[in-house]
Amino acid sequence: MRLLKATLLITLTVSGLCFTAQAQAPLDIRIALVIGNSAYPGSPLINPVNDSRAMGDALRRLGFSVVELENAQRLEMMQAVTKVRDALKGKQGVGMLYYAGHGVQLDWLNYLVPVNARVRKSDDVPGQTVGIDSVMEAFKEAGNRMNIVVLDACRDNPFDDKVATKGLAPIDAPPGTFMAFATSAGNVAEDGDAASGNGLYTQFLLQELKAPSARLEDVFKRVKLQVRQKSEGRQVPTDSSNLDEEFSFSGGFSKAARVSEAARIERYQIEKAAWDRIKGSQSADDFFAFLRLYPSGFISEIAQFRVDQLKTPLLVAQLARDGLATLASGKNRFSLGDEYTLITTDLITKIVRSEAQKVTFADNQRVEINNGVTVYDQMGGLIKDDSGIKDPAMLLVPADIALGKQWRSSFQNRISQFDARTYIDFKVVVWRTLTSQEQSRRCSRSTCPVSPRSVAALLGSKARRGLSRRPCGWCATTARCATAAVC
Repeated sequence: MRLLKATLLITLTVSGLCFTAQAQAPLDIRIALVIGNSAYPGSPLINPVNDSRAMGDALRRLGFSVVELENAQRLEMMQAVTKVRDALKGKQGVGMLYYAGHGVQLDWLNYLVPVNARVRKSDDVPGQTVGIDSVMEAFKEAGNRMNIVVLDACRDNPFDDKVATKGLAPIDAPPGTFMAFATSAGNVAEDGDAASGNGLYTQFLLQELKAPSARLEDVFKRVKLQVRQKSEGRQVPTDSSNLDEEFSFSGGFSKAARVSEAARIERYQIEKAAWDRIKGSQSADDFFAFLRLYPSGFISEIAQFRVDQLKTPLLVAQLARDGLATLASGKNRFSLGDEYTLITTDLITKIVRSEAQKVTFADNQRVEINNGVTVYDQMGGLIKDDSGIKDPAMLLVPADIALGKQWRSSFQNRISQFDARTYIDFKVVVWRTLTSQEQSRRCSRSTCPVSPRSVAALLGSKARRGLSRRPCGWCATTARCATAAVC
């Protein structure tokens, strides 16, 4: 079974250097380093300086102080990083790097290329460029509350391929950091032309920054969708998020607002109605449009998976350094005849159960285990088990797994004519390689905090009795109910 060839651990509980300044959001110090490098001898680019000027203006309007560099040499870039670090130190602020220009990777490290870089051999790269890790270290030293790194830096490798590798290497964002990349790891982004005035990625980012009060992650999700559509799959942006706080460019930090049950039900019903209208469509454009409206909705992960089923990405992302591939969105994760063992632990009774599982039916939409006792979709969403039928599927795994990945799931569970609606927020908090039986596998741990007493409130005694027979089938609605390890 492809989904479970990676060990999956899930713990769930329910419920020219200058400063230009602009008015800051209350209690919110923001400083951005914005760099655009175009004038490379022998490999000039058209739009990075245009991009950095437009981005600097946009960030000022959003309350950032901006440090700007155009066609910068290495020393200027290093001095600017230091200046931003010192300005942020001890202020618990937001540090941001926006870079447009050439970028390269060497030995799994990423580098920004100054216009005066002279690289003839691989050993020259670290001393002639600026490592992204040095910027991240500066932000760490500043003690920032949040870091945002946007790299429109994969426009090409200006050096011989024997010296450095094209594109940027995959990176997992450190805690408190959001990283956005103009294209997938190991690939190059489109610089655009003189008529467009901006690179493809920055063009859509500037547009989305105008959206009022948009969540940080939602801004970049919408950018990704539009770039992918506009380029017809030749360029697919990526991001890595490891944030614990809500942030928007226009509003700053915000505590998660308490949403009344009535408002949450209404929000879900509107999204579910939109989903029901398109869920049987064979057009990827319908799902792109849905994701534009609900980039982080209750059904968004299913929609993303459907996009990738219907329109396979043209690019192949570079593998991580350990050589292990993550679960690809849109690829079938189950095959007929797959067998595995499901081990469940009831953390209330401490009872551990081991159950043999075999895929007895599988097509592109539906997967039946043990002749239909349990039913999944091809993403790994749970549709049916002995605790009831879920509509839509309970999203135990997202379309794509990465450290810090967050997603939502909401579904109606029916058992013995009793309906219960459940809302769940997930986050991947551990993402590492484990070795079992001499095979290396990627392992994730996801958490979802909610109230310990939700079972009684949501399910009632009849459904709870069903739960006690197989707690992990309904672990998203119990308090620290289960840890499942599946190989």
